[in-house]
Amino acid sequence: MPPELARAGFRQEFAEFDGVLINCVRGPEAGVPVLLIPGQMSLWSSYRQVMPKLARRFTVYAIDLRGHGNSSWTPGDYSWDSAGTDVARFVRQVVGRPAIVSGNSSGGILALWCASHVPEQVAAIVLEDPPIFSAEMPRFRDRDRWVYNSLAHYVQVLGDLDHQRLADIYRQEIPVAESKTIRMPDRFIDFLDRLVTRYQRQHPGRPASLGVRWLPRSLNELIRAASMFDPDFARAFVDGRFYGSLSHEAALRTTTAPVLLLHANWNRYDRYGLVGAMDDDDAGRVRELAPQTVYRRIDAKHVIHDDKPREFIAAVTDFVDTLPSLKQSHPMR
Repeated sequence: MPPELARAGFRQEFAEFDGVLINCVRGPEAGVPVLLIPGQMSLWSSYRQVMPKLARRFTVYAIDLRGHGNSSWTPGDYSWDSAGTDVARFVRQVVGRPAIVSGNSSGGILALWCASHVPEQVAAIVLEDPPIFSAEMPRFRDRDRWVYNSLAHYVQVLGDLDHQRLADIYRQEIPVAESKTIRMPDRFIDFLDRLVTRYQRQHPGRPASLGVRWLPRSLNELIRAASMFDPDFARAFVDGRFYGSLSHEAALRTTTAPVLLLHANWNRYDRYGLVGAMDDDDAGRVRELAPQTVYRRIDAKHVIHDDKPREFIAAVTDFVDTLPSLKQSHPMR
């Protein structure tokens, strides 16, 4: 537990649903519950910058999804329905009253899943740069293939659990123009690999780390998250098992809860498709299908709460201020 969270009254717990353990960090009782759901291959700790300030006003919960962190791995059983059911059970059995469900990236689609499937458990949803529409087949594989190919890269790098080179997740090209990409230098990736190997040798059985403090925290966070990630979660996106029957359009049409849509930076290139989670057309379509949506464009990277924590906190609190019904939240019966 990071010291700043321990000082703010957070504690770690586990919840179990049909044999699946969900790792949770819970803040002190402070008001309307907010459940924070990280994106794919991210951990609850990605929210550490925003949790103390949110906890001044909300009862904050942050979880690791199945297949992530200290939660159970369930290879062969990853889908919107299985992960969404975990979240719904968590709200009902642990939170115990309707919550603001806030999800980043694929976590945002799980928030939408909950609003559509278990509306009585959802007071409002925060969709933080979710890949709504862009992560549906066949568009995800064919039109917006860069993100799809990134997941395939993670499967290739992480798929052999006995021979993983975690730093190799950085060996991918990132488009920055129609005919230009950037990539971390091989020498630096090899250096990161040596740091990880040394740490794992010195600390067997622990999550991986770079073991140094002078490199950017984001590098270490991704290495740690990758070492605690079931690659079959990403494989289920690549081979199609994850999607099931979930229609993003149908889910939006049936959602009656208040919606906050936070939209981060994106680009689109003919050669690569969408580099980001959603484009302006996608965001406009969300607002058409769920007209109660409040839209905020934020100049930030995909994980807004980590890149621009102040803007994320302000957007969430301003949104809640517009919803008198959330000033009090009563236990579910």
